[in-house]
Amino acid sequence: MDLPSPLAWLVDEAGASPGPERFLAELGRRLLADGLPLSGGTLTLSVPHPIIARRTWLWRAETGAVIEALAFAAAPQSEAGRDWLTGLGPVWEERIGPSQDSPMLGWAGIDNRAGAGAFAPADADRLREVARFAAAPLAALAAREARAALLEAYLGRRSAARVQAGALARGTGEIIRAALLCADLRDFTALSEVTEPHAMIATLDAWFDRVAGAVHAFGGEVLKFMGDGVLAIFPVTAASVEADAARGDRGACEAALRAVAASRAGMAHLDQVRQAQGLAPLPFGAALHFGEILWGNIGAADRLDFTAIGPAVNLVSRLEGLCKPLGRSVLISGALAANTATALTPLGEHTLRGIADPCAVFTLPAD
Repeated sequence: MDLPSPLAWLVDEAGASPGPERFLAELGRRLLADGLPLSGGTLTLSVPHPIIARRTWLWRAETGAVIEALAFAAAPQSEAGRDWLTGLGPVWEERIGPSQDSPMLGWAGIDNRAGAGAFAPADADRLREVARFAAAPLAALAAREARAALLEAYLGRRSAARVQAGALARGTGEIIRAALLCADLRDFTALSEVTEPHAMIATLDAWFDRVAGAVHAFGGEVLKFMGDGVLAIFPVTAASVEADAARGDRGACEAALRAVAASRAGMAHLDQVRQAQGLAPLPFGAALHFGEILWGNIGAADRLDFTAIGPAVNLVSRLEGLCKPLGRSVLISGALAANTATALTPLGEHTLRGIADPCAVFTLPAD
């Protein structure tokens, strides 16, 4: 069967599109080339994510650019796609599937200022045919995006990418050069003994929001939540190593310092809120180190976990355990201190349990 170019592409190639933005841009380009008078297009997908409810991609025919708009689960429901299309011209929009969570595909025509409020009947018929042919590739695309969102929510970006790439062999991994952050709450066991379980979960969520939010804000990634503890990294990127290795190391270390400073500010505010509610503050300890870790698959034959191992992980964990004896909320290793211009307060060398060589220890001036 001799199909128009957009329909042939939807049948033969669209299902392999690397992402929603490429799908939308390529379909819009082909519709334009096929003579449809378009000024823009949108694609909206529902997302199984704890924060994001829907993702909408907006394509501008004039430039070919695609931007993304997010709808958050806690916010009032919005029609970002339709609102954007309305500003461009007459709108044609259709849900591709029977469910309220099915993809939504929309197009804006060219506003000719002649008062036309809709697409011409023949053009609308062509768009309905496009929507029908788009159902199968969009279903596949939506499933891939949903899977990616779930994996990222539970594993983090780096691990999710590895799982999706099929890197599942036990005992394999990658060496990551990074600044490491290890943090946990003080006296968590005693607090959990006198706190109702649901309230304890809310307390942990509030703590994790502050530290993980700061990590993500400064380009880091949480590798593990361990009880009341967090292990995060700020990787040195391959691009920064190629440009200037020393600058790449410094960038990762400075990002980790900014993140821990933001975490402290967030926890100080949370403690004020808790004290106003008659609740105890949440003291915590955090340690920063710089080095190499092995991040890879470890576990049983039928149950794997991505785990960070190596001397750097051991050191940052032991250093965090020194926070309470030294009466400090943040401790920084000499390896990280050597890669930052930030003014730090030296605390001398300390022996860490299980670590052969003494570790030079620093803290933030205000700690």
